[in-house]
Amino acid sequence: MICNTVLRNSGVLMKNLLLALAASALPLTAIADTFDGVYKQTANAECSLVGADGGSLKIENNIFYGVEVECRMTGAIDVVDMEATLYDMQCIGEGSTWSERAMLMADAEGDGIYMIWDGYAFRYDRCEAGEF
Repeated sequence: MICNTVLRNSGVLMKNLLLALAASALPLTAIADTFDGVYKQTANAECSLVGADGGSLKIENNIFYGVEVECRMTGAIDVVDMEATLYDMQCIGEGSTWSERAMLMADAEGDGIYMIWDGYAFRYDRCEAGEF
């Protein structure tokens, strides 16, 4: 009798644990996909030239592809009361590696993003489908 109760309770506990783990993974997926896209470095940038001067930048699967740089975006922290996320950026490019923090924030007036590094802020317009 006691064994049946313990087994039944452990099954309920396991089910609740699995549901909690699944629910906790949802926000991370939503954060990761929020900024995915191709963005113009300048107003007349060529969207099909990802990572080239005068081209575009790309964010996909938690990787930022810039001009001759690639950064893994880890440690996502949602900024309270803002449509923004703070990331640890593990970057490699031009023969060196480094780590920095960057905040990505949705443009409230358009479909672009703001990317804020320590001391620098950039605004990028999203490239439309068919431009890249």
